[in-house]
Amino acid sequence: MPRELVVALCLVLVIEGLVLFAAPRGWQATMREAVKLSPRMLRLFGAAAIGVGLIALQLVH
Repeated sequence: MPRELVVALCLVLVIEGLVLFAAPRGWQATMREAVKLSPRMLRLFGAAAIGVGLIALQLVH
């Protein structure tokens, strides 16, 4: 696995951990709302996140 990918995955874990540490109740509330969404809507949100992430990566890189 390329070093950059490992670094990126580690940063994802740090960010996820920070959210859970700093705002556990907010995270729980968000997950309760996410459960109410249809799988199709979750996929659309996921696709949008991928698109925004790729565009931001291109702008930064």
